[in-house]
Formats: sequence, C-alpha cells, structure tokens
Amino acid sequence: MCYNIFIVETVCVAWFSLEFTLRFIQDRSKLAFLRQPLNLIDVVAILPYYITLVVDSTSKGEKRLGSGNSYLDKVGLVLRVLRALRILYVMRLARHSLGLQTLGLTARRCTREFGLLLLFLCVAIALYSPLLYLIENEMAATQEFTSIPATYWWAVITMTTVGYGDMVPRSIPGQVVALSSILSGILLMAFPVTSIFHTFSRSYVELKQEQQRVLQRRTHFLLRSRMAGRGSSSRSLESDALFPPRGAADAVRQGKA
Repeated sequence: MCYNIFIVETVCVAWFSLEFTLRFIQDRSKLAFLRQPLNLIDVVAILPYYITLVVDSTSKGEKRLGSGNSYLDKVGLVLRVLRALRILYVMRLARHSLGLQTLGLTARRCTREFGLLLLFLCVAIALYSPLLYLIENEMAATQEFTSIPATYWWAVITMTTVGYGDMVPRSIPGQVVALSSILSGILLMAFPVTSIFHTFSRSYVELKQEQQRVLQRRTHFLLRSRMAGRGSSSRSLESDALFPPRGAADAVRQGKA
C-alpha cells in the first residue's frame, strides 16, 4: 500500500547515509564526531530503516505479528517504535537553519532558567491540586476530580495553557482557586522569559556572525586560489620568455644565423 513512499524513503535514506559516511571518513577525530548531538540524531534517524529491513526480511516466514506469539508481538512493538523515530529526519534541518541552531544553543545555555521554571511549576501544582480536590469533594454537587493525581493533570494544563475543559471546578471556592492558579501560572511563566529572550538574541547574533566569518573565509580562500592560479600562469609566461624551451631556442638561433 505504501510502496511509492517506501521508494522515496529509500532514496532519502541512501542519500543521508552517503553524506554521513563521507563526513565520518573525512573527519580526523572519529570519536568526537560521534559525540556531537546532531550526528547522534543522524544515526538514530537512519538506523531504524535498516533495522526494519533486516527484521522484516527475517520474519517473512514466521507467523504474522500480533497472532498470539509474544516474541513476535514484542518485535512488532519495537518495529513500531523504530518507525516512529523516523520523525527525527526533521532535526536534520538544524544543520541548515539558523533559527533551529539558535533554539538549541539557547536551550543548552538556559538549563538553569528552565530548571527554575520547572521547580516553580511543580511547587505550584503540588499546592493547588490537593486544595482544589478537597474543595470540590466537599462543596461541589458533581465530583469531576476523582483523585489528587487526576487533579495534577488539571493543574498542569491550567497553569501552562488555557486548559482543555475536560475537568472544570463547579463550586465558587473551586473557581477562585482555579483563577489564582491561572494568574500564578502566568506570573511563573513570565519570570525567566526575559533571561531566556536575552540569551536567545545573543545566541542568534553570535551564530550569525560566525556564519558571516565562515562565508568571508570561503570568499578569501577562493580569491587567493584564483590569484594564485593567475600568478602561476603569469610566472610561467615570464619563465618561457626568459628561458625558452630548446626547440624555440634552436629556432631563434637558426633565424639569427
């Protein structure tokens, strides 16, 4: 059913594999090359295709997946997980996208700010969830919050987004608690935003300047190579004029004679 898509994926994976192999061969430090995050993403994105081919070819004569054999069921689950990892092909755009590179560099530099944000959210969720659960169980006519862990889900989607509406407080005190959780979520999300924004803008400027320096080096290298080629050709002409070959020198001598 997906034969055409399989052909397109085969061509793309072959191209990615060739590119990765050539970059791995020409790199001097193989271990440092494999430690780079983007190269690891390339490996994780390319390997599932080959593993899927091997497993499919070896399990052709076996029973159909999901037919009661626990081993084959596990293999089928692994195959589905590997096929889902193909979405990592999108991460290859980070090599050519300045915005994605800036996003990754910002996330790496702002680990402390993200950790503080998660800490603030966890503390607020741990405060509001039991409070709302107790209020709703005591005062609401219909109980939508079955447990405190279920109320955690409500607190997460309320403090980080606008909420899904699947769990809503019915009592007036519960709605007051929900309003306070919404406002506190907005404030908590706003605390580290300024630092993250400044880091993002600084990282973007640094990466852009680095790209400009790389382009300047390439242009200088091309200009030097062209000038060197022209200089070598002019030097060869001067040397031919000063020291002509034997045949030309003999012809000149015979003409003079």
